[in-house]
Parts: sequence; structure tokens; C-alpha cells
Amino acid sequence: MKPVHTFTVIPALPHELEQLRDIAYNLRWAWNHEAIQLFRRLDDDLWEKTGHNPVLMLGTINQEALNSAAADPAFLAHLDRVWRDLDSYLNTESTWFRQQHKNAANPLVAYFSAEFGITECLSIFAGGLGILSGDHLKSASDLGVDLIGVGILYQQGYFRQYLNEGGWQQEAYEDNDFYNLPISLVKTSDGEPLRISIPMGSEDITAHVWLVRVGRVPLYLLDTNIPENTRPEQRDITDQLYGGDLEMRIKQEIVLGIGGYRALDALGLEPPVYHMNEGHSAFLALERIRRLMKKYQISFHEAAELASAGFVFTTHTPVPAGHDRFPADLMARYLGRYIESLGIPFHELMALGQSGPGGNSEPFGMTTFALRMASYRNGVSKLHGKVTREMWQELWPGVPEDEVPIGHITNGVHFRSWISPDMNHLYDRYLGPRWREEPVDQTIWRRVERIPMEELWRTHERRRERLVAFARQQLRKQLERRGARPSELYDADEVLNPEALTIGFARRFATYKRATLLFRDPERLARILNDPERPVQIVIAGKAHPRDEAGKELIRQIIALSSLPEFRRHLVFIEDYDMSVARYLVQGADVWLNTPLRPREASGTSGMKAAANGVLNLSTLDGWWDEAWHMVDHRTNPIGWAIGLGEHYENTADQDRVEAEALYDILERDVIPIFYERGSSDLPRRWVAHMKACIGNLCHFFNTHRMVRSYTEQFYLPSAERFNQLAEKKAEKARKLAAWKARVRQAWPELKVLSVETDTNREVLLGNAFTVRARINLGDLQPSDVSVELYMGLLNADGEIVEATPLPMKPVGSSSGEGHVFETVTSADSKSGLHGFTVRILPYHPELTTSFLPGLITWAEPS
Repeated sequence: MKPVHTFTVIPALPHELEQLRDIAYNLRWAWNHEAIQLFRRLDDDLWEKTGHNPVLMLGTINQEALNSAAADPAFLAHLDRVWRDLDSYLNTESTWFRQQHKNAANPLVAYFSAEFGITECLSIFAGGLGILSGDHLKSASDLGVDLIGVGILYQQGYFRQYLNEGGWQQEAYEDNDFYNLPISLVKTSDGEPLRISIPMGSEDITAHVWLVRVGRVPLYLLDTNIPENTRPEQRDITDQLYGGDLEMRIKQEIVLGIGGYRALDALGLEPPVYHMNEGHSAFLALERIRRLMKKYQISFHEAAELASAGFVFTTHTPVPAGHDRFPADLMARYLGRYIESLGIPFHELMALGQSGPGGNSEPFGMTTFALRMASYRNGVSKLHGKVTREMWQELWPGVPEDEVPIGHITNGVHFRSWISPDMNHLYDRYLGPRWREEPVDQTIWRRVERIPMEELWRTHERRRERLVAFARQQLRKQLERRGARPSELYDADEVLNPEALTIGFARRFATYKRATLLFRDPERLARILNDPERPVQIVIAGKAHPRDEAGKELIRQIIALSSLPEFRRHLVFIEDYDMSVARYLVQGADVWLNTPLRPREASGTSGMKAAANGVLNLSTLDGWWDEAWHMVDHRTNPIGWAIGLGEHYENTADQDRVEAEALYDILERDVIPIFYERGSSDLPRRWVAHMKACIGNLCHFFNTHRMVRSYTEQFYLPSAERFNQLAEKKAEKARKLAAWKARVRQAWPELKVLSVETDTNREVLLGNAFTVRARINLGDLQPSDVSVELYMGLLNADGEIVEATPLPMKPVGSSSGEGHVFETVTSADSKSGLHGFTVRILPYHPELTTSFLPGLITWAEPS
């Protein structure tokens, strides 16, 4: 039965507690231990029952409890401290950005992502990508970077996981109650919901906009499940994260990209910089171009040059199958009418998302389109940057892989969200409070040596005890729901040992992450776990995608093992992995296990969270751990353990076998003996030394403060400056740049290196200088339109130049024959051996961020 009138009921807080509402509706409480303790103090049981949701808690709590708190001077003093701290945080001018960039404008940056993991009660994220997005917003807030987030408010979010009696994952979808979440509906000045019109095929749909306050950063979320959309298929677009088929995916990405841009426009916001976190939001580029065309009365290609200056794109996916691609018929069905407003033919737009020669047979790739449109592109770890350049080299034909214009900014984690309160107090006491504001300062983390070994170890032991208690509690709940026998419930209270070496493993159950590598030899593992003198135990959590049957099978295998007598008390799988479960695991485990198949882990951040809590990593050399492993000297700074040396096997079965053996060997030879090596004080001194080395050598780098600072200084600031310059005088520079590119592309086929000459002999003494001269046919172009470079380096066994160093060649006038002459003086001063060089031509314009434009590179042809 539909209502004829609706209204919103809000908690009736006593006047003395009104500030609780302000605190509850700003998610800074999610990384403020004092604020969380305030809500726990009000009603600890209700805090847990409401899923750590202060808004629902305030709307549910007994009025007598509120009245009692309002009359409690101690509670009011606590409330006043938390509120004053929030007020000071929101209004201070003393931020990192203002301190480091006193004379620079703080450009507004719009950060688009399909998911945001900020806190467990706001279920609009699935895993690592969402957690990274949430941590990005938190650090931007802490640093004072002027950033806004844009995403989707999913009615059901990601699924809740539970296991049936056979150990198979089941999915349950629960509706988010938006009016009992720490979010607010954005309204116009007349009190009506802000409505956004979004093109969808032959019609428009409508979306409302919700606001989430993340410290100083606003996050805007779009919602189509509203009365204005009369048909279910319109309202259902924002139902589930990563639910549905390819058709649902394109509709969601239109809402995110085009709708997200229009939401900012309706709010009066026009950021110069747009950061696309993965390709899901790439359609925003089309709307940005369309608006600039209208604003400056310029063509599509002129507007694309201007828009491109303000686009930053981050890819997180090293597997080709993980990138969204939409066939031409789907693009035409949902964007055909919209594309007409851009003034370009449909096939021309399709080509922007195609990596091959074009044609409607190839789908439109969102990542391909984003890479083409962005001025700044990056992977999320050093290794992932290399993998990404290899994956997408085809977009820049003729460009050497190591020069493909895709860099890397390694991911991090937001420490205040993941470090336990116990470790937080320890760091405050011995490192000083600056670790929270300036975690990138390694000298601060070196002070970990000041922490007494006994105190660090006892602090960690408390966290392990809490993990064991939590695992027992969750296991009992899981068994009760399945209707387990009383004896099984009794056993649940006896699983795990608070003093045993505890291995944690928690992540998405994709097959490449190899969650069952540790279980490859059950008999050997059983002997390891059941050693009476040196017991070991494993706590596991994670979800498989609803359509990933192979991932679900991995979970089933683990559950089957956990029911066997030799594993029952040493192996626990915790259902419904979320941020709360993650915190218990990364704070309480002794060893964090990660076993991805190299190089398929783009970054991985769970191990960073563990490291910040002093948990030692045991991982294959992939993603962030490959980078961390090569940062330190392990003889003096043992930070953890590596499985293998980064080898690659053609046969993955062989690789699984070899690396499983290596994993068992490391456990038996290194991990377990060091953990149980105790002196008279029962203190594992070598283990604690490893913990200190891990904290002291890794924390300064693997945090989102460092990451967001890198994005700001390497991408956001130069991107905003370049956009503003191109936009001046009615986009005059953008028009000229587009015209120059069109002229260069037309003339480029005529370019040729006619000859290369040198005054050196076949043998050159190390360090001796010599001259290289090249004669170039530029056709209709001028020397100022190009960059001619000498490309010189060692030769490998295949006769190819490697470890090359490009060197600019200067024009020295026209030759007596045809062409222009370019010249440089160089020397072979790197190392002895067989060297070689060639010459290449690249386009040059002062407004370019890279000279590597797709298809515009000409190399000298070997004679």
C-alpha cells in the first residue's frame, strides 16, 4: 500500500546532547577512537547491535538512557571534548596543504569511484577498491586537499555472506535504510530533493543526491530508486553493487559518470580536475566535453583537448578480463541519442574506446577510453605500473614499453582507520602524536626502537586474545544459524588458542589469490598445526563474487577441512567479511598471509594494514609486497618473509606446487621457530625485533597520506594549472592545440629519417665523445613541431636496445639536399660492451604533458 504523505522521524535528543547529532553525521568518527568510545559509552551493546551506526543507534536508544546521559557530567565532558575536537578539525587553517603550498591555489578535485568503503554501516563497497577510495577521502580530509567524492548510493549494496551446511557461499541482499544512516538527502533552497536528469537510451531518468560528510570532504551519492522513476527497471539501476549483467553495468556507469557530473553542476561545482578511480566513471569525460563545447562554443575535439588536461585516471586491474567493455549495440541503445549531442559520428566515438584499428566489431573499452582521455595515468604499485604499461602498450604503437605514459603511485592505507586503539596509545607514548599528522616522516617511525620489547609484545598479545574471542563468538553464531548440535556449539567455545601462532588470511576469493595454497598438502599442514610444543592456527575470511563458482569452491574446500578433527580447533572461517572483521584480523594476527599468483595482484592493502599493527607479512612477491621487499636490506631489517623470488612459471600448476612447498618450508624453518624462541621472560625477542623492523621501515611509505600527497603534487596541481591555462581567453590555447594536433596527424605519414651518420668508429673508448647527425624529412612540419632524439643503450642477446637513454638532437639547419639536419654530441660512459643507437621523431608542443601521442612516433629504419 503506497502512502499519500511521507515524513521523516528524527531522534528526540535532550538539548544537552544535540551535539551528538553533528558528530554522528560526520564520518570522521569512523577514524576517531575518542568519538567511537563516546557512542560505546552511551550503550555498548546497542553500538554493536546497530552495526556501529550512530544514527540508527540514536534513533533506537531508550529515551531514559538519553536523559540519563544528559544528566551525567562525565558523559557531557566526554561529549564536549569530542565535539570541540571535531569543530577544531573542520575549521583549522593549519593543514598540510596550506603549510606546504602557501602560495598555491587549492584546486577542487572531483574523485569518482563506483564504491566507497568508509565504515561498515554504510554498505556501498565490495572490497579493496572501495576501501582504498574511502581511505583516499579520509587522507584528503586530514591533509586539507580540496576534494569531493562522487559515487552511487546502492539500495542493497554488496551482498551479505552466509554458508549453508555444505559450506557453499550463499548471498543475502538487505536494503539500506537511508534515513537511518549517517547521510543526508541534498535539497534545493525550496526544500525539495535535488533532482538530476540522466540520459538513458531514448528517455531520461531521474536521480536524487545524498551527502556523506567525511571529515572536511563531501561525498555525493546518486540514487535512482525514487518515485520520479515510474518503472522498476529505472529504479533498480542503483540496487546492487556489481549486480546484474552487462546491460545493468552500462546503466550504472552512465549514472555514475554522466549523472555524477551533472550532480556537481547542479550543486554549482565545476572542478578543474576529475580523478577517475577505475574505468567505471569514464563516461563523465563525455559530459565534461559536452559542457565545455557549450560553454566555450568549441568543437568536440577542441573541448576534448581542454577536458583532457583536467583528467587523472587510476587503474587497479592487471587482468584483461577485469575491464568493462560494451558492444556497439549496447552503446547505441543507451548512448546513441546522447552521442548525437556531441557532434561526432557514432563510429568515431566508438574508436576512442577501441584499441585496434577501429570498426564496430570491437567493444568500447572503458579503460581504453579513460587512458586516451586522461593527461595523467597510473597503476597502484611499482610492479603494477610495469604490468599496466605492458597491457596497454598497444595504445601507443612503436613506443618502448618502459616509456608508455603510464606511471604508478603506490596505494596506502589510512592508519587512524586501521591501527588498533592499543597500538594507537603505544605510538602516542613513544613516537609522539606527529605519527598521526605526518606519517610520511620516517624519522618518526624509527622511534619504534624506543618501545620496550615487553610492552610492544604485551600490547600485541591483547589484540590476539581479542581476535580469538571474536572468532569464537562469530563461529558460535554461524553454527547456531545452521542449527548445529549442542556439542558443536560447545566446541566453538574451545577453538583456537589465545597464545598460539595465528595466521590471518582475509580477502576476496578470486582464484588468482590462491586462498587454498596453504592447504595444498593437508597432511603436512595438519602436522604443523597440531605440534603440541609449537601450535599454529589459521583465521580466514573473504567473499567470492556471486557468479564466481570457482571462488565459491575454494571456500567450500576450506570449510570441509575445518570440520575434520585435525583442523577443527586450529582453523576458523569467519563469514560475511567486512571492515569490522578486517580490523580484528589485521590487528590480532601474528602473520598476514598473501598468496596471489604474480603479477595479478595490483597492490593489495590488507597487508599494509597488518604491517601498521606490527603484524608480519608472509607473501609472494606481488603487488605492494614486491615493492616493500625490495625497499630494505633483510639482513639488518627483517620485515617478514617472501614466498619465492618473483619467478614466473608457464604452468600454473607447477607454480602452485613449488610455492606451496616453499610456504611450508618457510613456516617450518623460519616463522614458527622464531615465534616460539623464548627466553626466561617468555619473550620472543627476535620476533619483536622483526615487528619493529616492519613498522620502522614500511609505515612511512605505505599510507594514504603519502599517496594523496603524491597525487596532489604530481597530478592534481599540474593538471589544474594546465586546464586553467588552456581555458583562458575562451579556450584559445585549447583551440590552437587541437588545430596543431590535427595538422601534425595529417602530416605525420610523410615524416622519415633519411639518414643517420656518426664520426665514431666501430670501437669507442669508454667516456669518449662522438657526434651523431640525422637528416629528417619533415614534410609540411617545421623543426619546432617535433622532437628528434638519439636513442642509445646496450644491446641484448636479440640485438635490441635496452636500458636506453633518449637524448635530444638539435636542428642545425637544412642540408644541401632534402630534409633538415639534427645533431647531438654524446659519449658511451655507462659501461663497456656492445652498444647501439637509433633515431626517433616525436611530436612536440609546449602544452603537451607527454610527447607520446598514439600513433605519432617514427623510428629510423635499419639499413
